Amino acid sequence: MSRRRISAFVAALVLAGAAPVLLPASSASAAACSSYPSWVAGKSYVTGNIVRYTDGKAYIAEHDNPGYDPTISTWYWEPYACDGGTNPSGFVVSEAQFNQMFPSRNSFYTYSGLKAAMSAYPAFANTGSDTVKKQEAAAFLANVSHETGGLVHIVEQNTANYPHYCDWGQPYGCPAGQAAYYGRGPIQLSWNFNYKAAGDALGIDLLGNPWLVQNDAAVAWKTGLWYWNTQNGPGTMTGHNAMVNGAGFGQTIRSINGLLECDGKNPAQVQSRVNNYQRFTQILGTTTGNNLYC
Repeated sequence: MSRRRISAFVAALVLAGAAPVLLPASSASAAACSSYPSWVAGKSYVTGNIVRYTDGKAYIAEHDNPGYDPTISTWYWEPYACDGGTNPSGFVVSEAQFNQMFPSRNSFYTYSGLKAAMSAYPAFANTGSDTVKKQEAAAFLANVSHETGGLVHIVEQNTANYPHYCDWGQPYGCPAGQAAYYGRGPIQLSWNFNYKAAGDALGIDLLGNPWLVQNDAAVAWKTGLWYWNTQNGPGTMTGHNAMVNGAGFGQTIRSINGLLECDGKNPAQVQSRVNNYQRFTQILGTTTGNNLYC
């Protein structure tokens, strides 16, 4: 399956509002937030970064920004309840709902593994209203379901494709071998440049050892969340941004496999993803929103 390198996402400019009145952080909250790095004015931050502000409270970046003040540029940042864990309100998908979505899943893909992997991208399914959170979770899992046959397949099934995912034009080449960078994991990560980028982001040598994605469930889930939260693919935005900014489920399809499926190229595959999404939002008791197709 084709995967392209990330293209730049240009955030919309917003007017700075007045700083809100802030209450002193509790000692417990301040202690819990102390593990996060201090916010630095003018330092570039990406979606999902968590910082500790001068008031002792923590804030999570909802959009990439060049170091805007979290208490002023509230479109880019929102308060983060770090004393309650990476997702203090709990994941919007319960384990029972997860099992209902994937009744025949491979035991490799555990619910606990997904929740643990979410610590790498805490903005995932934890941004905006409850409806938006559920829609994003459903959208991610719907695409994952399509990519893996309902969380059944850990690796790409068409072995004839395996040698095609090495771009020797990259300066680092394909140290694990010509045929080592086939689709793996919940989002079917493929291509040497994606393994390199994902590994760099997660602090794991996936370029040298891509087999970790099919042997370590935590790594597998993290690569799926890495792609979803940081990569535009052949689209113009990440899957995360598509859902939290109201672009719709169709844009997540475009970001994952738009070159092969969107604009009428493979409507049956698009419909499969949409069917999953509609079913999962129903399980979660929420609406689908608009723009389901690409």
